[in-house]
Amino acid sequence: MGSGKSTVGRLVARHLGLGFVDTDEAIEARTSRRISEIFAADGEAAFRALERQTLEELVGREGLVIATGGGLICQPGNLEILQRRALVVCLWASADTIWERVRHQSHRPLLQVADPKSEIARLLTQREPFYRQADVLVNSGLRSLREVAGQVAHHYIEAKRAVGAP
Repeated sequence: MGSGKSTVGRLVARHLGLGFVDTDEAIEARTSRRISEIFAADGEAAFRALERQTLEELVGREGLVIATGGGLICQPGNLEILQRRALVVCLWASADTIWERVRHQSHRPLLQVADPKSEIARLLTQREPFYRQADVLVNSGLRSLREVAGQVAHHYIEAKRAVGAP
């Protein structure tokens, strides 16, 4: 959360002439509920099941940039599903940078705790082993999101070139 996935994803898709889907937005559209409402009413496990279902539907489609929630690849099997069909890019930022970006946002269910900044640091530590398995890691805290998008687009073009795809 707060690493710039949705913003960067949209910029990359536009730059490459691809479609864009944010899994959280897709889940909200499908359920007619906000993610925070799903967490509150049904719990995190129900949200993760919706996330998995959405992922499975999206990876079969060609020509998409998919921005996932930060916890998606931590769920068993999700990273493997993505890596079979896509270049997996992890946008990384420090806990301080993420806190600065999200501290005024009230819609983040995992931050509805007494010390959200510490929770961000805890989540990053917990998720780091999964994030490090991405094909490409990009620090989104050191440059503008437009520059990050350019870097991600470059990695995509190079990966396509390496496998001989048009």
